[in-house]
Amino acid sequence: MERFIPDEDRLKSVEDNYKKIKSRIEESAIKAGRNPNDVRLMAVTKTVESVYINKALELGADLIGENRVQEYLGKKDELNLDGVEKHLIGHLQTNKVKQIVGEVDMIESVDSIRLAREISRVSMNKGITTNILVEVNVGKEESKSGIYLEGLDELLLEIAEMPNIKINGLMTIPPICDSEKEVSRYFETMHNAFVDIREKKLSNINMDILSMGMSGDFESAVANGSNIVRVGSAIFGARKYF
Repeated sequence: MERFIPDEDRLKSVEDNYKKIKSRIEESAIKAGRNPNDVRLMAVTKTVESVYINKALELGADLIGENRVQEYLGKKDELNLDGVEKHLIGHLQTNKVKQIVGEVDMIESVDSIRLAREISRVSMNKGITTNILVEVNVGKEESKSGIYLEGLDELLLEIAEMPNIKINGLMTIPPICDSEKEVSRYFETMHNAFVDIREKKLSNINMDILSMGMSGDFESAVANGSNIVRVGSAIFGARKYF
């Protein structure tokens, strides 16, 4: 097996990009009248080699998100994860639940009773509680996973009854939009739903996290109340698919 040789230019690019993104998040928060410390930057590591992820961690990244169970498990031992929070953000199949529960700090992509029930069952068997976000399909896109807003309350209430699973908030990926104004409307809709649920103070349902915004739209997400933005390509460069 060939030894992987990191690209020094890419390492420098990761450093420059990471600092720029942090600065843009801070500026966006201040512009929106928010405390920049209330918005966390997640480094999304899909298809990114460990050496470049470790560079971001070295720069202060303390939250990473991975899309695929197998990819995360395959490279986690190469990562410097002391003090780093790990989230699974991609679609999770029920047959992969046993592999990922206990390996990450949060699963952001729970969108069905069936999946939540399996996470609860596996967590109970492992003697742990799994933190989750419920994924909302705010644009009602057939190609995307996530619960529609109309079914959100019912799903939350059912999950809240399950043992060994803790709801911490909501996650969404809006549709690709032609303008910032259009994407901002989706983020505003999500924030309104988030606040409405939080104000109901429902038992075992915490609305602490609103995870929305990615490389192309995170500034709009921050302006609309997101407190986790998930940024991959704007930090690490264009994704490489193998």
